[in-house]
This record gives sequence, C-alpha cells and structure tokens, in this order.
Amino acid sequence: MAQDCTHGGWTLAAVGMLREARLVEGPNIKAVAGGGRSSLLLQRLQAAADGAGGVLSIGLGGALDPQLKVGDVVIASEVISDGVRWPVDEAWSDRLAAALPPARRAVLYGSEAMILTGAHKERLHGQTGAALADMESHTAAEFATQRGLPFAGVRVVSDSASSDLPRAVTAGMKPNGGMNLIGVLAALAADPRQLPALMRAGREAEIAFRVLADLAGKLRP
Repeated sequence: MAQDCTHGGWTLAAVGMLREARLVEGPNIKAVAGGGRSSLLLQRLQAAADGAGGVLSIGLGGALDPQLKVGDVVIASEVISDGVRWPVDEAWSDRLAAALPPARRAVLYGSEAMILTGAHKERLHGQTGAALADMESHTAAEFATQRGLPFAGVRVVSDSASSDLPRAVTAGMKPNGGMNLIGVLAALAADPRQLPALMRAGREAEIAFRVLADLAGKLRP
C-alpha cells in the first residue's frame, strides 16, 4: 500500500511525536518527527527526502468539527493554514480511503500551536471549514509541493471539538518529538487544578494511539 500510494519509491511520513514515528515507520515508510515545531520538521523532511516517492502527514490531531469523536480517522481532502490551501494527491487519497473505512474525507487545518479551547476550535471550524487541526500537515504539504511530490494526509482524532485541553499539554513534547514528562509535571505543580483535564486528555490520546497503530498496520505493504 505505501509504495503504491507514492507512485513508486518509499513514503516520507511527517509526524509530531517520536511515539507516532515508531508506530508509523515500517517497510517503505520513513517517519520524521517535528516536535511541534514547523521549522524543525521542515529541516528534517529536507534531510530525509532523497529518494522519497511521496509525503504523508500522519498522526494525531484535534477535532474542529463537533461531529467527530475521539478515535475517528480523517483523510485530508486539502490542507489550509493562514488562508493558504494545499491540494492532496487524489488517487493516493482514494486508496487511503479504500484501505481505511470508515475514514472521513475533510479539510485539515495546519496550526503553528496547539488549539487548546473549545471556543477556539469552534471559531476555526467556522472560519475555515476544516474538520481537524494538527501541527504538521501544512509544513508537509508545502514541502511536498515544493519538491513536486504527491502529498496525502491522514489523522486520528485525539480530542473532541468541545474539549478544553489543559495548558500543561503544551509542555509535553521535546523538540525531538520525545515526551517531556518533567515539563508536564512542572506545569502541573504550578497549577494542580489541571490534573483532571490532563488525565482525561491522556486517556483520549491513548485511544487515538491505538487507532493509529491499527491504521499504520493497514498502510504497510
């Protein structure tokens, strides 16, 4: 599936976290993690791209559309960020949809920061029509366009449109995409009232990671 999707060659997968990279990487799929920083993701895509047949944005994301539930899968119909739109490779996206029922085709919103509040998610959904937000798709889509490579995106919902995330989650990722437990604990110590929301976010993320693991297995040859 991965080789077929990329018109020959192997797939370069853009993710945020090392955990996502470990789940996604396999035969004909090489994953690079941006650590929530678009500049680092771009550098790492550039360093790893030689010989790639296509670029895939894959991993977790936050729902903007209230109809989406945690664990739902969204395949990009296009990517939008700050008014700029990037297309997807339709044939590749069709094959992803065939391999991943009942995934939904919808617009992804590429964000430079985590979308923490339900009010912000509602506003973005109304302004852009995007169903889900993540922090890698816009960088991956722009990179693929510049390289003349086919691009596709597939994301798993890790938090619903109505959920407010605790600010402690913004401290949870190192620049290499690894887990920053010390940062999370420090943020929690500064405001222990975040604990219930942090625990809920962790449970929902685990649901999404399990779906991602299953999804990744279906994309390997």
